[in-house]
Amino acid sequence: MDAVLDNLDAVVRAFTYTLLLFVISGVLSLVLGTLLAALRVGPISVLRLAAATYVTIVRNTPLLIVLIFFRIAAPKIGLNFNFVDVQFGDIRLNNLFTACVVGLTVYTAAFVCEAIRSGINAVQLGQAEAARAIGLPFAGVMREVVLPQAFRASVPPLASVQIALLKNTTVAGALGVFEAFARMRSLNNDYATQRIEIFLVFAFVFVVLVEVLSFIANRLERRWRIA
Repeated sequence: MDAVLDNLDAVVRAFTYTLLLFVISGVLSLVLGTLLAALRVGPISVLRLAAATYVTIVRNTPLLIVLIFFRIAAPKIGLNFNFVDVQFGDIRLNNLFTACVVGLTVYTAAFVCEAIRSGINAVQLGQAEAARAIGLPFAGVMREVVLPQAFRASVPPLASVQIALLKNTTVAGALGVFEAFARMRSLNNDYATQRIEIFLVFAFVFVVLVEVLSFIANRLERRWRIA
């Protein structure tokens, strides 16, 4: 326990990186996943096929390979994030952090897409047909009628996807982002006699964060069910 208390600033900074990875990737994956879901149920066959191919390839690729691609392979073909260099106190968001955010977003969006698509399938077909009958275009039908109901129906699977994303942020430690997992590994190396205590502290914080996410999801589900 002394290892954590003596390095409390570093531990807090590590979990700040973890939460930033989670929040930024979570928001971006919701946006990208929603767009992919709309394409998958859209009227243009080429876009439906492109979205389905994206989901199939990304969902069946290990996350570590996706992150390595954006960290190592992508810069070799001109896709880099060197323009990102933002400093907030001790927190620095650079190209490495951004590459991990992009990798987590691209990976998680495939699962968000499928969660929202399941919600879209739960919306009664007659409602979309009625919206089209009054002259709404496809984008209007999705925005005004289908997606609001689909999000309500998708809260449980979306919560599971976001919880998985929170835990998947630990993979970024393998690429050099000093988030929670990387900090725990560092403390384990420096304080070999306290490894069990270090592990329990980091695991406890992750459990708390997941429980907070689950609580928010349950509240949203109950509120939208009543509404």
